[in-house]
Amino acid sequence: MFSGIVKGVGRILERHDLGGDRRWVVAFADSGLGPLAIGGSIAVSGVCLTAIESSAERFTVDLSRETLDVTTFGKLGVGARVNLEAPLKIGDPLDGHLVTGHVDGVGEVVDLAPAARSTTVRIRVPEALSRYVAQKGSIAVDGVSLTVNAVQGDTFEVNVIPHTQAVTVIGEYRRGGAVNIEVDIIARYLERLGSAEGGAKTTGAGMELLRRHGYAREN
Repeated sequence: MFSGIVKGVGRILERHDLGGDRRWVVAFADSGLGPLAIGGSIAVSGVCLTAIESSAERFTVDLSRETLDVTTFGKLGVGARVNLEAPLKIGDPLDGHLVTGHVDGVGEVVDLAPAARSTTVRIRVPEALSRYVAQKGSIAVDGVSLTVNAVQGDTFEVNVIPHTQAVTVIGEYRRGGAVNIEVDIIARYLERLGSAEGGAKTTGAGMELLRRHGYAREN
């Protein structure tokens, strides 16, 4: 589990295609995260991966065919920069929101606009994910925990402060670029709770159902 607070940006040093999947060697660069325990997890642009080799300067991970198909990683080559975050430990502060590192889909940057010293980024997500995105809710974009400022159809907007742009790859975003999206896990559990498949007697997550399970209270 991660918090979406990226610790630095790494860089892909090597890419090897192996029997239908892929292996990367990634430099820790300025993240200060190395070395990792062999078998330990690390979030790479929002994707939870397992370190199979690690030193003070670099680590190696294997990417499955599934990971390549459902994330931006299928198109990243040597030299690409990636966000890095180590997993949470018991007692660590949760400064962002709970992020699993299991990417739900790939979004597209459709617009960037200055907003004082910050930048407003508008992103389009696959239609199947749009129902999980709520104004003032949380979302992970390339592993970065962000607050949703506005939602319109299958697009949402986030405001990115200068610090976040400087310490993540968001500062390199351009229109048309692809980004990894993980929706808030709470939204998924609420949907499950309110569905017939989840064992509830009603097919909608009404206020009474939410109150019964502790997610809402009487006024």
